[in-house]
Amino acid sequence: MKLFGKPLIIEEQGSFAAGGRVIHEKGTYSGDHALSPEGQEKHVDHGYVFYQIPAKAGKNALLFLHGAGQSGACFETTPDGREGFQTIFLRKGYKVYLMDQPRRGRAGSSGIEGNITPAADEALWFDIFRFGHYPRYFENVQIPRGEEAENQFWRKVTPNTGAFDPVLTADALLETVNRTGNTILITHSQGASPGWLAAMKNAKIKGIIALEPGVGFVFPKGEVPPPLPSSSPFGALKGVEVSTEDFEKLTAIPILMLFGDHIPEKPSPHGGEDNWRVRLKEARLMADAINRRGGDAKVLHLPEIGIYGNTHFLFEDKNNEDIADIMDRWIQEKGLGE
Repeated sequence: MKLFGKPLIIEEQGSFAAGGRVIHEKGTYSGDHALSPEGQEKHVDHGYVFYQIPAKAGKNALLFLHGAGQSGACFETTPDGREGFQTIFLRKGYKVYLMDQPRRGRAGSSGIEGNITPAADEALWFDIFRFGHYPRYFENVQIPRGEEAENQFWRKVTPNTGAFDPVLTADALLETVNRTGNTILITHSQGASPGWLAAMKNAKIKGIIALEPGVGFVFPKGEVPPPLPSSSPFGALKGVEVSTEDFEKLTAIPILMLFGDHIPEKPSPHGGEDNWRVRLKEARLMADAINRRGGDAKVLHLPEIGIYGNTHFLFEDKNNEDIADIMDRWIQEKGLGE
């Protein structure tokens, strides 16, 4: 099993906060009552971005945004220790930026109250992530297996310190893109929602690759499809209405939506799989709406091109290098690889 490649030359790396606000408490600060918030400030609701720029990097940056329960760490390495998308794409010559969304991970300073309640829920997510039917894996599943790989996977899960806010996260993306310049967004699952919103507001976003987009599918005013019923634990899937003017901004950039295996074509009593049946269908409806207006949106269901066993975590699956190659070829075909 290949764990590491040849040495990689990094010319620049660092991290920064993006977006956010400052809470200003009324009153006058006194050192005699330092535990009182009066007259003090609190910096909150920003994103955290770690970046690396390899030698001879192309002009366009890749900005990765994770999904629910994750942080930028999910792109760093795989549960079995192979190179993750961060390093794979650095080797391909891209500037790579990984974001922790506001109120998550290293951007955990929340401006609103939140409760973190420990709950044993990994069987639920095992099914939602399409690893199999808990506790049995699908026979051809690509997610790394074994006690230590499973341990590493589940320990990457991290809670919200405040409610998920797609607009707040979109603002953090926009602030990041103002620093990175021309950028290709690569979103995962829940991260797709702020990704669409950000692309409507900043022409420096030159393309989007949405890895199994899970929520926030957008449609122009008056064209939101009826809710799609599902046996998913999360119920029916609903689209999001935006102005026609904003929606048409998505027609100006190429968009690729990638989905893995074990997604049924017809309604299924297995909620984890049926959850993705309706999301794949909604993705196709959104792509059709974009393309009817002259855009360039593509939904790629990997089994249709002979690639099987992929889970919701395409970037951590055993064939993540093959998935990265598909993404890289698409970027090159769209003229965004320079």
